Formats: sequence, C-alpha cells, structure tokens
Amino acid sequence: MDAVQPGIRKGRKFDQVLDGARRVFLRDGFEGASVDDIAREAGVSKATLYSYFPDKRLLFLEVAKAECGRQADETLALITHDLTVREVLTMAAARIVGFALSDFGIRTWRICVAEADRFPELGREFYDSGPALVRRRIVDYLAEAVARGDLVIDDLGLAADQFAELCKADIFNRMVFGVGGPSGPEAQSKVALGAVEMFLARYAPDR
Repeated sequence: MDAVQPGIRKGRKFDQVLDGARRVFLRDGFEGASVDDIAREAGVSKATLYSYFPDKRLLFLEVAKAECGRQADETLALITHDLTVREVLTMAAARIVGFALSDFGIRTWRICVAEADRFPELGREFYDSGPALVRRRIVDYLAEAVARGDLVIDDLGLAADQFAELCKADIFNRMVFGVGGPSGPEAQSKVALGAVEMFLARYAPDR
C-alpha cells in the first residue's frame, strides 16, 4: 500500500495524520469532519496536514484505501494450500462477514454511497482497494481448486461474486439500514457457515 494518489505527499507524520483522520471520519462522517478536528486528533498543525493532503476528499480516499488494504491483506493471508477447500472458505467467509459488519466497513460504505454523485471516484477507490482485491484472490484460489478437482466451476468470477454476496445474506442489509436484529459473533458465524454450505452445495463435485 505504498502508492498514493496524485497530489498527496508522504512525510514523517503521514501515518499519524491517517490515524487521526480515520477516527474523525468514523465519528463524524465525511461531511461533518472538519480539517481542524482532524489536525487536532492527529496532533499536527493544519499546515502539516495540508502539506500531505491538499483537500479533505483525498485524505478520506487514502484512509479508506489503507483500511481496506489492511483488511484485504489479512483475509488473503488465510488462503493457503495446506487446508481443505471447506476450511479455506470458512475462514475467508468469517473475515468477509466481519469486515462488512465492522464499524469502519459500514460507515465507509455509507459515506461512499452518500458522496457518490459528487465524488464517484470514492466508490471506485474503495472497491478497488478492498473488495476487488479479495475477489481476484478468491478467483485465483477457486481456479486452483478446480484444477485439483476439488470444485466444479464454469464461471470463476461469478462464483467469487456469489460467495461474497452469500457472506452478507440479510445481516449486512439490516446493519446498513439500522433495522436491528442479531449481528454478534453467533449471527456472523451462522451467515459465514451458511455461505460455505450453500457454495459447496452448488460447486462441490459429485462424489
């Protein structure tokens, strides 16, 4: 995650600024977050903040990319060749569900949707730095599993998308729209395990 957007300059307090901005954006949202509050939270001057990020939009973009990249890296690290397909998919599902329902995941999703008309690149950057990265790695893993005869899949991209959507069944929409209902570890585990069972019911070879 070393690459940054054009217009952004890295420096000694770059990560410090990102950490402070992350806390403020999560607390106040994109529109409600002020540069003064971000600078105060990060423990830097406004001049230092502006020297790294010429506008708030770029700062939010970088915060979202950094967090999504971290989550994606942790998820991808679980995909190894030492485990069965069921074990890999179960761990991947748990990570996907956990991130989708995390405070950061929900709030960032809402912010990207709210700002989509004014800043359409926010959604693109959020998707490319997280979900798309995980999707590509899942596609690669599924291709390897198909080659070993562990799965039977004609459209790898569609299968990867189906798996990701199964990992958000019902529980994600309830969280996004704030309608309540169970969303704790037990509920998340139920969704993750259900996603794996449904996926394997469709793509596991007949034996």
